Amino acid sequence: MPDFNDLTLLPFCVGLTLLGLIGSWVAWRRRGLAAGTRGVAWSLLPVSLYLTGLLELVWDVVRSAVSWVTHLIFSPTVWAGVALFGVSVVLYVVSGVARGRSPKEPKQPKPKAKPAGELTSTGPAPASAAPAKAAPPKTKGGQQDSSDFDEIEDILKRHGIN
Repeated sequence: MPDFNDLTLLPFCVGLTLLGLIGSWVAWRRRGLAAGTRGVAWSLLPVSLYLTGLLELVWDVVRSAVSWVTHLIFSPTVWAGVALFGVSVVLYVVSGVARGRSPKEPKQPKPKAKPAGELTSTGPAPASAAPAKAAPPKTKGGQQDSSDFDEIEDILKRHGIN
């Protein structure tokens, strides 16, 4: 890999900035102020990186990344590590699938249906399940017989309703 050279990078960075500024002017004319301003922002980056010394840091990072990739391609030890990483990811995914398929609780048998006309904990039986009954006879005062109320009280007590 070539080494970092200040004398060749300064003209290169200035050239990139000038090309970017020309492109920004064209973008400003065609697409408006926002596109032109964004282009100027990107165009100033090469010279700013050179002047702050960050360009050398970026160069070192790129050189290290290329070196790592080169060693990755030609090293059986690294490929063994990559294979183990892949196996661990596959095992993790399989354990998640197996966890989702395991039975959580044994299934309880469903309760049998109640005979029609009986009150249940979920409410009265549907109207279509029991035949319609005639209204109880009324007495002279407009009140029902006390025997009807006694029957209703008995039914409510059997179901635990007070």
